[in-house]
Amino acid sequence: MTIGVDDDERAFPQLEDGKALEESWLQICSRLKGEVGEVEYRTWLTKIALGPVDGDEITLLLPTRFLRDWVRSQYGDRLSELWNQVMPAIRRVELQVARPGDPVAPPLALSEDSSDAVSIAEPEEAPRSAPEVRSDLVTALDTRFTFDTFVVGKPNEFAYACARRVAEKPSSVGFNPLFLYGGVGLGKTHLMHAIGAELVQRGNVSVAYMSAEKFMYRFIAAIRSQSTMEFKEQLRSVDVLMIDDLQFLIGKDNTQEEFFHTFNALVDAGRQIVVSADKSPSDLSGLEDRLRTRLGCGMVADIHATTFELRISILESKAAASGVVVPAKVLEFLAHKITSNVRELEGALNRLIAHANLFGRPVTLEATQDVLHDILKAHDRRVTIEEIQKRVAEHWNIRLTDMSSARRARAVARPRQVAMYLAKQLTSRSLPEIGRKFGNRDHTTVMHAVSRVAELMERDPAFAEDVELMRRMLES
Repeated sequence: MTIGVDDDERAFPQLEDGKALEESWLQICSRLKGEVGEVEYRTWLTKIALGPVDGDEITLLLPTRFLRDWVRSQYGDRLSELWNQVMPAIRRVELQVARPGDPVAPPLALSEDSSDAVSIAEPEEAPRSAPEVRSDLVTALDTRFTFDTFVVGKPNEFAYACARRVAEKPSSVGFNPLFLYGGVGLGKTHLMHAIGAELVQRGNVSVAYMSAEKFMYRFIAAIRSQSTMEFKEQLRSVDVLMIDDLQFLIGKDNTQEEFFHTFNALVDAGRQIVVSADKSPSDLSGLEDRLRTRLGCGMVADIHATTFELRISILESKAAASGVVVPAKVLEFLAHKITSNVRELEGALNRLIAHANLFGRPVTLEATQDVLHDILKAHDRRVTIEEIQKRVAEHWNIRLTDMSSARRARAVARPRQVAMYLAKQLTSRSLPEIGRKFGNRDHTTVMHAVSRVAELMERDPAFAEDVELMRRMLES
């Protein structure tokens, strides 16, 4: 739609009125919620905050790069259409990652009563106290682990959406149990605590959460104290039962049998069950067949290994919450070096932040290597020329085949020279061996590349920083 001069004069004054702008945003949020549904809206769109208006363009801010990219790709066009419909003066919508100091209006939360009734979410003045549960057999829920603090990415978005659905409508979601599985430190326990905290906060729902190991110890203690009936009644009276790390019941036949009967009693009574393990039900060899079959009858959601983008988003979120400035180069370095375990990744960042706070020193790449030497050493491995080529190609956004091609364009030749330089620095291969890995090039070509990169690093600090970052990510 094209707006004429007269229309502009009538429309743009609204932008100076914060109340009018806020009311327009409320209408847009209400429409979006009605179009995409409650779960999708809460998963992806509730974190959007109003940013500044510049002429006919409004900026919407999101907390992480991953969330910005996702909203831009999935909802960007629709957001532009809705803004133009509700406030014709707005012709363009820009999505950005919020930075410290950005002037923003708080994100909006739609009320539960109606998609048309809306209210501004007030910031919490103090941390929530620990949720209370009805049964004294339950492990306390950790208030740090909420849906708001869970960073969503492609590897975990399905599990997150399933957990959200259970938290909103337990026992009526159409799948029971919810079975979450994935490797160590990928977020299973976080999601289970988030489900429990959300349910308890909503009220009128009794929740029992415990690890499989604690379930076993409590069952054994009940047998010894001749109070098994009380144990059964307490667990079978809850509305939602959550058992973490079910793999610990493998080989514990009596405990498995008790869990199986508890499982059946709750499902038959229309109660919700959430279970987590390190493998899918079909791969949990050692569990009784009847129990594996029942576990696989509901929704099985895999939490995949993290991607580099998700690890960056997690680190950005944690660093922003800490109040300590952590350079992007440090975050990239950590995301490249610690790849298998989110818990360890967060622990490494927490140690860096604590060190910075204790000693009042800025976080740098050098300090990171010094403070985290033990963690980094555990992740060190022998660097190969193939790995160097792959990392450099990814960093400079060229094809891996360009490393051995005859192309001489600067956009290809410069990364190829950097890879040769790093191969000379980080491996024990001879110059002729390195040359053969780069399309059977002569050793004099490798020598020229090494000297050329060293020369450029002395003249160009930004280039030197890029090469140094690559070296730190790769070195053993």
